[in-house]
Amino acid sequence: MRMEKARTKHKIGMPPGSLVYTGRSRSDRPVITLFEYGPEGYSERKMADIGECAREAKADGVRWINIDGLNDTSLLERIGREFGIHPLVIEDVLNTSQRPKTEHHESHIFIVLRMIYPSKDGGEVESEQVSIILGEGYILSFQERRGDVFDPIRDRIRTGKGRVRSLGSDYLAYCLMDSIVDSYFLVIENLGEKVESIEDEVIERPERGTVQAIHELKRQLITMRRSTWPLRESVSSLYRESSGMVKDETKLYFRDLYDHTIQVIDSIESHRDITSSMLDIYLSSVSNRMNEVMKVLTIIATIFIPLTFIAGIYGMNFDPDYSPFNMPELRWYFGYPLALTLMAAIPLVMLIYFRKRKWI
Repeated sequence: MRMEKARTKHKIGMPPGSLVYTGRSRSDRPVITLFEYGPEGYSERKMADIGECAREAKADGVRWINIDGLNDTSLLERIGREFGIHPLVIEDVLNTSQRPKTEHHESHIFIVLRMIYPSKDGGEVESEQVSIILGEGYILSFQERRGDVFDPIRDRIRTGKGRVRSLGSDYLAYCLMDSIVDSYFLVIENLGEKVESIEDEVIERPERGTVQAIHELKRQLITMRRSTWPLRESVSSLYRESSGMVKDETKLYFRDLYDHTIQVIDSIESHRDITSSMLDIYLSSVSNRMNEVMKVLTIIATIFIPLTFIAGIYGMNFDPDYSPFNMPELRWYFGYPLALTLMAAIPLVMLIYFRKRKWI
């Protein structure tokens, strides 16, 4: 995050439409993959020249052009020229801290959303911006790096399963967004397990590391919330779209995607409410443990107070021959056993009294 913020500062004062990549600096070259398919078949290949991708597709065909890597701004600029995309849209593609949104333009629809997945080391969730440009007969998808959640879509295109090869580019845009939203459920499930684990730890055995685990969980949920709340509005604008870019039969799928987004948001809010109350539960648990310790120490001190009093009296070094107030127990044969018996009986009576009052 520090690197992205530092690179964002370079854009201050620059004119609108300036192409500056604000994500993580990478040395590898972008990879362009072209899927071209229709009801009769498909083709898949790596592309070296973006100009080949910009040619007219068949009347019943769809082109899916996926770009992995955004560090080559000249390539993005050329893509904008070849497909007639406004420079402000390309600028938003390169600005990887965008809020999820949908922008409707005259010849295309620009969609931004976040792809979230658990980190490989099991720590915080990782977030990556995915930009989608929906045009007539084509889809442009831009990712910061290689690796995504779109492999099931690629397999359906290759095998011809489902409706993806029989429907248009708007349905492909739905499939891409649906894969990303479905991946949210896996992340939420993992976070839910962490919530339950930390909740049990807070109640049963709170430790110093518990507070840190709670704060890390809250940060992950905040990341999820920032990525999903704006997405609800973005999906809603797609199934209410009236320009004809999204067909009526596809709008039903976007409406279903909207319901999935609401489910994700509800789950995140439930986990956030539980996590927010965990810190209070932690403080209460620590306070209760401290009270139990103080209770035991107080009972021990209370029991030994009368014993100390008795030992103090009979431990005074006064000679009875010179004292005007004689202490007969000092020379009595049974004085010592009586003192010990009295000192043993007092704690026993006190413990019975404490138990009767339900103090212990």
